[in-house]
Amino acid sequence: MTLALVSKPDSPTVTLQEVTLPPLGLHDLRVRVTAASVDLIDTLFAGGPARAIFGLTGTVGLGLSLAGVVTETGAGVTGFSAGDPVAAIHGDFTAPVRAHAEETVVPAANAALLPGGLDPVAAASVPLNALTAAQLVDRLGPADGRTLLVTGAAGAVGGYAVALAAHAGWTVTGLARESDRDFALRAGARELVTRLPGPSFDAVVDGAVLNAAALVAIRDGGSFVGVPSASPATSERGIEIAIMSVEPDGARLAELLALATSGVLELRVAGRVPLADAMTAYDKVAGGGQRGRWLLVP
Repeated sequence: MTLALVSKPDSPTVTLQEVTLPPLGLHDLRVRVTAASVDLIDTLFAGGPARAIFGLTGTVGLGLSLAGVVTETGAGVTGFSAGDPVAAIHGDFTAPVRAHAEETVVPAANAALLPGGLDPVAAASVPLNALTAAQLVDRLGPADGRTLLVTGAAGAVGGYAVALAAHAGWTVTGLARESDRDFALRAGARELVTRLPGPSFDAVVDGAVLNAAALVAIRDGGSFVGVPSASPATSERGIEIAIMSVEPDGARLAELLALATSGVLELRVAGRVPLADAMTAYDKVAGGGQRGRWLLVP
C-alpha cells in the first residue's frame, strides 16, 4: 500500500488515500517518489474534463512527472538498479497509482537516471514539460537559419522550448509579458515581444495554446506546432500544422536532464508542498500565471 492522490468519478476534487501498488512488471521500476510536478492536465483530471476525454470511469491515480529513487527493478530491466535516482513520466491515465504518490511503478523505458549535481526535487519539473517542448521543437526539423516564435515563452513548456530551440540554432523570439523579458533572454531568445506580430516568422511553437490566433505571426508556407486543445489550429496560407501529445521517452529525457545539469535548461520551482497539501498546488496551477512548477513532496 502507498498514499496516493486519486481522481474519483463522484468527486470534483482530488482525494489522498491508501492505494495498492500494481505488481512489478518484467520491464518496470518501483520508485519511491522524491517529488512530483503538478501540471495543468492534472487539474483537469481533478475537475473532471480530462476524465471524459480519456474515457475514464473508475478511480484513477494522478500525476505525470516525477523524480525519485528506484527501490526494485523488474527481472527484464537493464541499466537501472535499486538506489538509483531517476526522473520519469507516468503516462498511463488508467493506473491506480501514478506520480502523485509516495511510491509508484513506471516502465523503465519512461525513466532516466538523474545526473550528479542536479537537484533531486527540482528535477521533477523536467520530464513532462521539457519532453513536450523538445518534441515540439524536434518536429520542426533542423533550424537551417530559420526564425521561430515561441508563445508562452515564460511558461513551463514555452520556457523550455525557447532554450531548446536556441540551443539547436534557431533564431528565437519569445512572446510573453514584459516582466518575463529577463528570463526569456536568459533562456536564449534574441528578442521578446508582448503582442503577436504580423507574418514574420518561419515557425511557431505554441506554448501558450493560442491555437489559430498564433497563425498570424507565420509566413506563408511556414510551420506551426502545438498541443491538443478543444479548438486546434487548422491550416491556412500553406502553413503546416502539427498537433502533438507528449510521448514518454527515457533516452530523450536523459539528454534533457544533462542539459539541465549543464545550465542550458533552467529549472524553475514556484513552490513545494507536502502531498497532504496537494490542493494548494492544484489551485495555484489551475489559476494560471505561475512561473515555474509547483511540486508535491511526499
